Amino acid sequence: MDAQPQPLLTLSQPSAGKVMLTVFWDSRGPILEHYLETGSTVNSERYSDMLINKLKPAIRNKCRGLLSEGVLLLHDNARPHTAAHTIDTLQELHFEVLEHPAYSPDLAPSDYHLFGPLKDALRGRRFATDQQVKEAVHMWFNAQQKTFFSEGIEKLVQ
Repeated sequence: MDAQPQPLLTLSQPSAGKVMLTVFWDSRGPILEHYLETGSTVNSERYSDMLINKLKPAIRNKCRGLLSEGVLLLHDNARPHTAAHTIDTLQELHFEVLEHPAYSPDLAPSDYHLFGPLKDALRGRRFATDQQVKEAVHMWFNAQQKTFFSEGIEKLVQ
């Protein structure tokens, strides 16, 4: 009598999906870490809402006096950043936006100075939930030396 093959028991653990982070930072560190809801896309309405309801209060709490001194943003030319609705919101908030050339990776400090090392730090790690990813990112930000963020800003003006 031949033995019947038994099905292999496989245990799989669900892993976190892609997590989209928008981070606003200055020379002292992150001002706002904002994670897009799963299944959502960034559009002008969501970006404007984040500026009003997340970034402005975060600036008020973490960077006292900055709202009256003036907020200067550098973001890329992605459609949600350049749409008329977003431009109107930025004007209402009295936020100034630096010009960003159409393709200029050397002027994207978040790409080369922030997200590159963050991706390196997270590479090879497995996360069971989106929350674990968010916690790991937050811990990485907090673990950076005081000079890490100021060095990223200084690279912009050299």
